[in-house]
Amino acid sequence: MKIKEITYVALFAAIMGVLGLLPPIMLSFTPVPITLQTLGVLLAGGVLGARLGAWSMFVFLMLVAAGMPLLAGGRGGIGVFVGPSAGYLFSYPIVAFCVGYMLSLFRTLSLKHILMTNMTLGIFLIYLFGIPVQAFILNIPLIETIKVSLVYLPGDVLKAVLASVLVYRLKKHPVFYPALTGSNTPTSKLK
Repeated sequence: MKIKEITYVALFAAIMGVLGLLPPIMLSFTPVPITLQTLGVLLAGGVLGARLGAWSMFVFLMLVAAGMPLLAGGRGGIGVFVGPSAGYLFSYPIVAFCVGYMLSLFRTLSLKHILMTNMTLGIFLIYLFGIPVQAFILNIPLIETIKVSLVYLPGDVLKAVLASVLVYRLKKHPVFYPALTGSNTPTSKLK
C-alpha cells in the first residue's frame, strides 16, 4: 500500500471512531443500538472503493478488538464480537468491499446508482449478517429477529441517502477525487 492509501484507510477508520462517539439510541426491546456507524461503512466503500474501504473497516475492527472504545456507547474489546451486534460488525468490511466494487462497475456514476447500491446491497448485506447472528446469540427465532429489526430500517434508509449524497459530492470534487484515484478527470465518470 502507498502512503496515500494508508492515510485514507486510517482516515476512514478514524471517521468510524468519531461516529461511535455520538451516543447510540438504545431501544428497550433489543440490545442492538441504533448508531451512525452504518453511515461510515457506506461512506468507506463508496469513497475509497472496494479494497481500501474494506481495509479501513478491518483496521477499525482491529482497533475495537484491541480494546479501544470506538463503538457507539464506548464499547470495545473482544467481547463485542460475541455479542448480539457481532454479525453487524463482521459485515462492515464485507459491505464496504461490495459497495465499492459495485460502484466501480458503473460506466457513469450517478447519484441514483450510488443510492440504489447503498439501499439495496449495502443495507441488505448488513442485515444479512447481523440478523441471523443476533437471533443465534439471543436464542430467539429468526423471524422474530427480522420483525424486531424492522425498527432499524427507516434510520438505515436515511443513512444510505446521506452517504449517497456525500459520496456523490466527494467524487465530483476536483481536489479530492484525483488525489484518491490518480485520475486527472474527476467528473468524467460522473453524471
